[in-house]
Amino acid sequence: MRTIAWVPALLLSFSFSSFAQTPGPTAPDSPQIPARQESVVVVGSFEPVPLSENDRSVDFFEVRETPLLFNTAVDYLELDPAIDLRERAPGGVQADLSILGSTFAQTLVLVNGLRMNDAQTAHHNLDLPVPLESISRIEVLRGAGSTLYGADAMGGAVNFITAPAEASELRLRAGVGNDGFNQERIFGSLLQKRWSQTISASRDFSTGFRPDRDYRSSSLSSQTNFRSALGNTNILLAGSDKPFGADQFYGPYPSWERTKGWFASAYQELGTQTAASFGYRRHTDDFVLFRDQPEIYENNHISQSWQGALRRHDELGRNTTLSYGAEGQWDDIASNNLGNHARNREGIYANLDFRALRRFSLSVGGREEFFSGGQTVFTPSVAGGVWLHSVKLHASVSRGFRLPTYTDLYYHDPATLGNPLLKPESAWSFEAGGDWNPAGRITAGATLFQRWDSNLIDYVKYDPSEPWQAMNVQRLHFSGAEGHVRFRLRGHQEIELSETYLHGSQTQLSGATSRYVFDYPSHNARFTWTGSWRNLLVARTRVAALQRFQHGTYALWDVSLARPSGWLRPYLQFANLGNTSYEEIPGVVMPGRTVIGGVEFVWARK
Repeated sequence: MRTIAWVPALLLSFSFSSFAQTPGPTAPDSPQIPARQESVVVVGSFEPVPLSENDRSVDFFEVRETPLLFNTAVDYLELDPAIDLRERAPGGVQADLSILGSTFAQTLVLVNGLRMNDAQTAHHNLDLPVPLESISRIEVLRGAGSTLYGADAMGGAVNFITAPAEASELRLRAGVGNDGFNQERIFGSLLQKRWSQTISASRDFSTGFRPDRDYRSSSLSSQTNFRSALGNTNILLAGSDKPFGADQFYGPYPSWERTKGWFASAYQELGTQTAASFGYRRHTDDFVLFRDQPEIYENNHISQSWQGALRRHDELGRNTTLSYGAEGQWDDIASNNLGNHARNREGIYANLDFRALRRFSLSVGGREEFFSGGQTVFTPSVAGGVWLHSVKLHASVSRGFRLPTYTDLYYHDPATLGNPLLKPESAWSFEAGGDWNPAGRITAGATLFQRWDSNLIDYVKYDPSEPWQAMNVQRLHFSGAEGHVRFRLRGHQEIELSETYLHGSQTQLSGATSRYVFDYPSHNARFTWTGSWRNLLVARTRVAALQRFQHGTYALWDVSLARPSGWLRPYLQFANLGNTSYEEIPGVVMPGRTVIGGVEFVWARK
């Protein structure tokens, strides 16, 4: 009872601030829940295009619309039933991300179009060093995207996008919750005529809902934007520190882990048609098998990556654009378990985009990737669309591939063995669907998809007493469908119903147990409602139902509400209101009902 004794006081604060507080003359008012207007996306195409003109299956989330209704980036991704998030702890401490049945290693994570996938292990792909307050939007590409981004985009890609300051402002946020949770967030920005600066920091702390499930996550970032005669310049610096209890995360052990991340990137326009970008990422991982006895077994890993890209587009005609460029990446690792290794890869690509009569579109592209040792991989893609009144039909075929991580190749302990003879994975992806977007209050869409995987990397064993062994799996086939319908109601309300159905089949693993490949969700459904009342209250609720392959169905219910304007903005966030007992990773119990409440102070100069 003590954990929610402060809830009535916060509800009273909502009522008081809603009716008694008048926004100051310089306090910005957050917008009402806006209708989804024509939005420009960068994921799924070589150049930014309106969402309605993108011939791939793409979704996006505007992070800055109602920030007090969400706590982490994971909260946004959970709105998309095509995404499967297998969390080991709340707050995004460690989550595996997959799209449409891909493994967590087959999804590419980007920040401003630069790769964040970890060379050590894909378990760290979502270990972002950038605080949520620095992120402006999240874009999701479903289906293979290696023509666009190179390795790892077999199932799709998720791009976390930061943005320049929109105003000079200061935001201070503090909250508390059950299980000893408390958080502090700060965001500051300065906007001038030709340049802007933003700084953000966050800290989330919890004593844990059970022993050895505590965590302390902190991150800090700085972003500088300015415009010169060459064009726009963006410089991003970020870092994070995340120690956490890892009980049962990798087996029946009371483990502990601490990750640290550093990221630096620079983007420079070179005129209106050319741009160059550079990124550096460093990640460390300290793992202790027995938290109270670290001398028994401990792993220490340090991975680094450098990446650079030069991109250009030329208008060949009124309706034809040629995009092309070159990219390169080098990564290395120093580890007491995996050893010291390094590798590099380079890629060149070209894509021709053609549009006619405002009704037809066609995109044809290809990438040649070169690896250490002289190996090459070619990944083509073709996508097209046609508009029939208020319906757009679209289809695409693309190829993706993934290189084994250093853990896949070299890791060894009593329960898991890597395999230095692993081959790269590859997949062909096909999708076809339609979007209905009349001028009224209802929009809908549906897509059918297929994916054929070859040399897929999984950990398997044929006897329970054996360790997990990394191996290549042949002839894996996924098929399914995903669809949504969105209702725009009166009074600034929106309802969305969405579902993804997935089926996988293979023949090679007969008699064996799969660790990752066959843990996909057969059905994944979402109901979401979002609404606002004047400038006094904004709220959302989400009900998610998920059934994994050969497992039962469980449902989760979340509710959030906040005051979107004024100097003081209280908020409440309820997660797992039904107190459902569930596991997203076998053996790793997730928390029951949780409550977080707090207030944000906002000062801004218009």
